[in-house]
Amino acid sequence: MEEWQRELQASLTKPEDLARELGIDPDAVRSVMKEYRVRITPQMLKLIKEKGNPIWKQVVPEAVEGYDLLAASDPLNEDGDSPVPHLVHRYPDRVLLMVTNQCPIYCRFCTRKRLVGKPGFISKGDLDLAVDYIKNHPEVRDIILSGGDPLLLTDDHLERVLKALRAIPHLEIIRIGSRVPGSLPSRITESFCAMIKKYHPIYMNLHFNHPDEITPEVKEACERLADAGVPLGSQTVLLKGINDDPEVMKRLMQKLLMCRVKPYYLYQADLTRGTNHFRTTVEEGLTIIKAIQGHTSGMAVPHYVIDAPGGGGKIPLLPADYLVDLNSQEAVLKNYENRVFRYPQAEPEKVSTTTQQSNGPFKILNNGGDE
Repeated sequence: MEEWQRELQASLTKPEDLARELGIDPDAVRSVMKEYRVRITPQMLKLIKEKGNPIWKQVVPEAVEGYDLLAASDPLNEDGDSPVPHLVHRYPDRVLLMVTNQCPIYCRFCTRKRLVGKPGFISKGDLDLAVDYIKNHPEVRDIILSGGDPLLLTDDHLERVLKALRAIPHLEIIRIGSRVPGSLPSRITESFCAMIKKYHPIYMNLHFNHPDEITPEVKEACERLADAGVPLGSQTVLLKGINDDPEVMKRLMQKLLMCRVKPYYLYQADLTRGTNHFRTTVEEGLTIIKAIQGHTSGMAVPHYVIDAPGGGGKIPLLPADYLVDLNSQEAVLKNYENRVFRYPQAEPEKVSTTTQQSNGPFKILNNGGDE
């Protein structure tokens, strides 16, 4: 047994574990834990400095989860877009394959609360069905391995999946979504990285929600993956009382860049049963994006998206006042300092090569706000 597997076994999973380590009344969460599994790794436990801190809120169950019955159990209609078991085909050229229901930790806001925590990994038979489906759909060039967390498969098991996928000629890109580097960094071993290198191009999107999650061990795990040639992106969920603050979000994104992780998505929380107490307004998300844009590197600004309820896919959002007006003559734009600029449109028949004088094609309308 490897060190990461021993750490996983040492995780908190029972009401009595929570009572012993965190002082929680086990009877207050027992019924919730029967429906929605709990696992808190030693890595995450050491980050819980006090009751109710941002790490606590992400992993410790609350009775309120059992009262929220109005939202959907499958808010993104993944089951409806699943032509064969474990495979979701929603977008034209890419699919998602859920290879396990197991996670290193069980986030209380998870969009797949209906699935995660159930035992087992994808069987050979189901993997064969997924591979056959992709082979018969040559438009599919990109696959995302998800779950659960694919990195909870052993190296041998995960390599069998990767090898089967790499045998499909038209499948160009393999992506892996994982929270393992941030919650079980010991899993990112040298032998794991050596195995991954054999199946490039492989990309990983790593899940982080708060700057406190970026510890020296986590940074080392991310750097090990980057050194193995894996481009790293991040996925973050906007969560009430956890990261719904511009300074917290900016600090998280900046720390991710220092780990060689490029901020990719900031998700509006999904309408998942048992998670409503985490949701913010959309306006709060737009405010955060506006507060980051221009005040730090553009590399640190993620795409703010809503994964549309019912399976509509990811829809990007930007503050509306960036584009003040758009017509056949010009685009009127407002920057992060609330300064307004005009950008002239190209001529329909022929692109103008006239050189603008003074400030070039950009003209400052005023120094302080609306036109």
